[in-house]
Amino acid sequence: MKTVIICGGVGTKMWPLSRQKMPKQFLPLIEGKSIFQINWEVLRLKFKPEDIFLQTNADQAKIAKEQVPDILDENIFIEPEMRNQGPATGFCAAMLYKRFPDEPFMLVQADVLRNPPEKFIEMIEVFDNLIRKEGKLMTGGIRPKRGIAGIDFMIPGTKVENTGGINIYKMKKLVMRGDPERNEEAIEAGEVFGHANHYAWTPRLMLEAFKRRAPEWYEPLMNIINGADIPTEYAKMPKDPIEARVTKYEMNDGFVVECPFEWVDLGTWESLEEFLKKENIYKNSNVLEIDGKDNFVNSKKFTAIVGLSGIQVIETEDAILVVKKEKSGKVGDVFNFLKEKNPDLI
Repeated sequence: MKTVIICGGVGTKMWPLSRQKMPKQFLPLIEGKSIFQINWEVLRLKFKPEDIFLQTNADQAKIAKEQVPDILDENIFIEPEMRNQGPATGFCAAMLYKRFPDEPFMLVQADVLRNPPEKFIEMIEVFDNLIRKEGKLMTGGIRPKRGIAGIDFMIPGTKVENTGGINIYKMKKLVMRGDPERNEEAIEAGEVFGHANHYAWTPRLMLEAFKRRAPEWYEPLMNIINGADIPTEYAKMPKDPIEARVTKYEMNDGFVVECPFEWVDLGTWESLEEFLKKENIYKNSNVLEIDGKDNFVNSKKFTAIVGLSGIQVIETEDAILVVKKEKSGKVGDVFNFLKEKNPDLI
């Protein structure tokens, strides 16, 4: 099994700390370590550096090498531009195909944590064994605690037996966000899985699926494999998520694994605060609260909060964010505003 760490996003909801030049996955948010570094360390519990790959853009590749010098240069795949997950996944499969056409691989998102990490390693081993045995596309799922509009959902079918205590199901149906067939009652009842990615297959089988479902992606990818100019061919592929053209159909013959760990998506300041306080690693000795409580401050300066509760204060050298916790998901709107009005702040 090969693992491919995927990173390329900016983390707009964690502005002003997360910037285009230093996205959230590389910020030292957890006891001086970045989420990227933690994910590398987790994978190293099982894999040698030569079995861990990184796919990202040129700028983030430089940051990754600075934070983890052990990453092998030949194991870094540089996307020439952002064209959504479909072309990105195909590019990953194409690059691996050149070296390991029939070796299973798994995509690992760099901006989430999986606790405890040992359970994640167990899941990877299950993926590896089942792909070698069945040759089917696999992915991970989590039981949603509540209806979440922003992710795709999977309806599980028959449970697979003898899988070492990890729940694996044959896929019944992938229901994409915005699909009119979404059953919110089933979501609330925990009868479906939220899609937690972790796509896994072999490069050859992935590319064969692209040939069946998305020839407009497959042809440029094969040209890349055969030595054509990568930026030229990559630019030919339509910008779409892989679910829209490939896995929405291929998953109907695949497997979904119930992730045997806690999925920690640190996508907002609220989610980061929740995690830090749960792990008892939030430091607030430089904060004074008067007639208020339950506030969160990320600043090097002494901060006094008077008469306010449930707010977050994030300070950098050139910007300050003050937000109610329940509105932290709106911070991305600030990023979008600055993108037009003051791009130097993003």
